[in-house]
Amino acid sequence: MEKSKVVIVGASHGGHQSILELLSRYGQNVDITLFEAGDFISFMSCGMELYLEDQVTDVNDVRNFRPENFPQPNVHILNNHEVKTINADTKTVTVTDKQKNETKEYPYDKLILSSGVKPKALPVPGNDLENVFLMRGYDWAKKIKAKLADTSVKKVAVIGAGYIGIEAVEAFTKAGKEVVLLDALERPLGTYLDKEMTDILTAQLEEKGVKVVTGAKIEAFVGDTKVEAVKTDQAEYPVELVIQAAGVFANTEWLKGIVDLDEDGWIVTDEYLRTNLPDVYAVGDATLAYSIPAKTKLPIALATVARREARYVVAHLFEDIPSEPFSGVVGSSALSVFDYHFATSGLNSFTAKKAGVTLSSAYYEDTLRPKYVPAKNGNPKVFVQLFFDKLTHQILGGAVLSTYDVTAQGNVLALAIQQKMTLEDLAKADFFFQPGFDRQWSLLNLAAQQALGEEAFVE
Repeated sequence: MEKSKVVIVGASHGGHQSILELLSRYGQNVDITLFEAGDFISFMSCGMELYLEDQVTDVNDVRNFRPENFPQPNVHILNNHEVKTINADTKTVTVTDKQKNETKEYPYDKLILSSGVKPKALPVPGNDLENVFLMRGYDWAKKIKAKLADTSVKKVAVIGAGYIGIEAVEAFTKAGKEVVLLDALERPLGTYLDKEMTDILTAQLEEKGVKVVTGAKIEAFVGDTKVEAVKTDQAEYPVELVIQAAGVFANTEWLKGIVDLDEDGWIVTDEYLRTNLPDVYAVGDATLAYSIPAKTKLPIALATVARREARYVVAHLFEDIPSEPFSGVVGSSALSVFDYHFATSGLNSFTAKKAGVTLSSAYYEDTLRPKYVPAKNGNPKVFVQLFFDKLTHQILGGAVLSTYDVTAQGNVLALAIQQKMTLEDLAKADFFFQPGFDRQWSLLNLAAQQALGEEAFVE
């Protein structure tokens, strides 16, 4: 019996998970070929800050997997192989071996696209100057690492106050550089957190010496051969290095006219994650993911999303009619900002507005442990934000923040949102109590109780 040929495009989270799922479910009954355009398989960009701060074994270990992790004879992982087009009529892909400069066609029975995203380079004068960097991928990671130790680099501008930008800010600040953070939005991390929490984190950035400039429009990078300044509509900032972290775009230019894309370049998929082409599926950052709390598709560029989508696609890969649609994701993430740690899950005011969802919110702050434990003995302030439907009290999103690592509470919020729990459910949910860790009612119990207007639990 001939094995089914499954071709995967892209070696990041979606591609890696697809291999795992195919082997787990179908073993030797499938022939798997993964094509990766890059040389390195497969760099984990979300681990870049750890690498920059010398918290990893080696840069070559900051990866999702190694080709040698899959010694099975039915698995073929080919780096430096760029898929140029899909030939749906013959069910082949045209692939160029970038090292040999040779192009050939490979057949498929099923094709999984996990082509991911690329970092945005600002379309302004001077974006080709020396020392204007992007912050994504193996090659950029090594270049940025070298600049951390470069004594000629004293002033650094980071453009974009999302997760990647904040990670760059922290790494360069800790390296002793003078850092200015520039963003077009009015608040750092404003797409992830509401104002109550971003105010705390903005103060933390400034306390650590970061100059935070919001509402800034970048007009040009100034310099002859090397960047010397960043010009905005507000001022000009002298620098020796620029890190661009101003978002991403779908790596789908090669699919135009072949696979249906939306106006922003995202791959269009149906409820089964199928594209418009027969037997061609798409997962990961190049697609819009179905959001459980928003009840619509949103850009949720997370490793967790890509892996869950790949798991679903492979489970139903050989069904003529999939037995169920993809159930969706919540969208959860976490980050440290110097001394603070936060986790966020589901919707917030910014993402809800973008999705056309009306929600209510409640903000709660207290101490982590009972009041008889002083702050100096590990009883810091904790902050919680809950977002919910005003009429049904269904929880649609939330965030936790503290100098103590409470990020695991983000997973509790994610489960609550996924299971469509209400404030009432969360207010009475049964969690452990031990005064060395928390209070008689757990943090999220108390936040939900406050949201419901209950009498405050003081001690």
